[in-house]
Formats: sequence, C-alpha cells, structure tokens
Amino acid sequence: MSRIGKQPITVPSGVTIAVEPGAVKVKGPKGTLAAAVSPLVEIRVQDGTINVARREDSSAARSVHGLTRKLVANMVTGVSDGFRRVLEINGVGYRAEAKGSAIQFALGYSHPIVFPLPEGVQAKIDKQTVVTLEGADRQVLGETAAAIRKLRPPEPYKGKGIKYAEEKIRRKAGKAVGASS
Repeated sequence: MSRIGKQPITVPSGVTIAVEPGAVKVKGPKGTLAAAVSPLVEIRVQDGTINVARREDSSAARSVHGLTRKLVANMVTGVSDGFRRVLEINGVGYRAEAKGSAIQFALGYSHPIVFPLPEGVQAKIDKQTVVTLEGADRQVLGETAAAIRKLRPPEPYKGKGIKYAEEKIRRKAGKAVGASS
C-alpha cells in the first residue's frame, strides 16, 4: 500500500468537494480548482475527510495512487490557504515593477521585459527586488516562478540574477591574477 496514498486528507471548514466520475472539484475561499482523476483510483468523502483508494492492485494503479492523493491534498490546501513563492532579484539596476496583471523587469538587457501573469496568480513586489507570487494552484504557481527565474538565472560569479528566496547559489572564484616571472 502506498504510504502517501493511504493517508486521509482533512477538509477545512469552508471547503466543499464534488467528486464526479473521472474528475474532482474543490471550492473554497481562495477559488475553485478541478482536476481529472484516473479511473484506477476511487475518491471517497466521509465526515470531513477524503480517502483515496485503488480499484485494483495493478502496477499502473499503484503508480497513480499516491500522486492522486497528493494532487487532491494540494487542491484542498490551495483553495483554503493558498501557496506562495518568493523570488529575489540581485544585481545593480535589476528591478521589478507591477503593471496591472503583468510584471515589468529591468534585468540588464537593452529593453524592459514585460511578463504577463497567468490567471489565478497575484504578485506583490517589495523594494523592487523581492517578488512574492501567490495563488491557489500549486502547479501554475511553480511554473510561473520557474518562467520568471528563467528570464535571468543567477550566475555563479557575482550571484546576479533572479533566484528563489530559499535557494543557495554556489559561488565560483573569479579569474586569478598571477604574477608573471
């Protein structure tokens, strides 16, 4: 039995679950999320908890059991609390500015970069160098953060670029100036 798949998911107050054949919908204060569910697993909602069980003991059913449970748990957490990702911008003249539903970056290129935010993702910018992304859908939030980081990944010599707040940049020594004999 899957160690993750057999754990029950507690449903916080204010969150409603609708299980349909092949799909599950979760609605809460932060929004509504829906996902397709494999026919190899079964989702049961009882007494404020959600249980995910396999319909058969095949290899394919075992492989999607824990995945389905984690996806549903992420949906429940997303619509109740939401997810957050923090990006830091390092570098002289590197900055970000909110422009409606987009972020404008100055990252050392000859032109500013306008990054449109996807539906369901909000951005807060502190001191022009810290971008906080918030949203209910964990997958969309992670993809958005990765796309922003990809605009100017951190380089190992001076650490300039966009990095995750918890990320550690491995620094390299610069070119050594040697004395010629």
